[in-house]
Amino acid sequence: MSDMRLVVAGAGGRMGRTLIKAIAETPGLALAGAIEDGKSPLLGQDAGQLAGLGNNGIALTADTKDAIARADGVVDFTVPKATVALAAFTAGKVHIVGTTGLSADEEARVKEAAKGAVIVKSGNMSLGVNLLAALTRRVAKTLGEEFDIEIFEMHHNRKIDAPSGTALMFGRAAAEGRGIEFGARADRGRDGETGARTIGNIGFASLRGGTVVGEHSVIFAGPAERIELVHRAEDRMIFARGALKAALWARGQKPGLYSMADVLGLGDM
Repeated sequence: MSDMRLVVAGAGGRMGRTLIKAIAETPGLALAGAIEDGKSPLLGQDAGQLAGLGNNGIALTADTKDAIARADGVVDFTVPKATVALAAFTAGKVHIVGTTGLSADEEARVKEAAKGAVIVKSGNMSLGVNLLAALTRRVAKTLGEEFDIEIFEMHHNRKIDAPSGTALMFGRAAAEGRGIEFGARADRGRDGETGARTIGNIGFASLRGGTVVGEHSVIFAGPAERIELVHRAEDRMIFARGALKAALWARGQKPGLYSMADVLGLGDM
C-alpha cells in the first residue's frame, strides 16, 4: 500500500510543526499539504523549514479545499470554528480531530460530518492518556459514591480553554463508570462559600502557567484513603504520535465517529 498522504491543519503553530516533524519520521506516511489561517503571516513559507527539517517544497496555504482534495486525510489540532469548517471538506477522507473546547452545536456538526468521513476525535491523542481514561472508567465503576472524584489539570499559560479537553474526557469516563449523567454532575468551578461538597459530583480544578505541556490527576478520595491516577506529558510529540497512529488505523475504516479507545482496542475496559 502506498504511503498515506496527510494534510496538517494549523501547520504554522506549535502542534502543527510537531505533526509535520512526526510525519517525516513515521514510515507509511507522507506530508501532502499544510494549511493555515488566511490571515497568517506564515502563508507561503515552507512547512519543512518551519518544522526544523529543511525545505520540503510544501508551502503553507489557506486553500483548504484544494489541499484536502489531494490527500487521504487531515490531522487537525486547531480551534473549534476551524475544525467545523474543515469537516465540510473531509467526505471520503480521514479526519483526525485533536481540537478541544467544541460547543454542543459544534460537536453535533462534527458528528454529522462523520456520516461521510472517517473521523477519529479525542480530547487527547496520547496513548497513555487514553489508557488512563479506560482505567478511570474501571475504577469509578468499582468504587462507590463514598469515594469523591476530583480531576486536576495544569497547562501552559497560552491555553485558551478550561477545564482541558483531557480533564473533561476523564470526567466523562468517570461518569460512564458510575452510570451517571456527566453534564448534571460536573462541578467545573468553585469560588466563595460553596457549602459542603455534593455527594456524587465530579469536581474539576484548572491551573495555568509557564510552559507546562500537560499534567492531569484523577483523584478518588474516600474514607481514610485516596487513589490517584496521574499522567504527565513532557513533549508534544506524544500527541502527534498518537494522532498519526489513529490516522493509519482509520485508513480503510467505514465512515463514522471514532475515539482513541477504538484505535487502541480499549472498549472492553
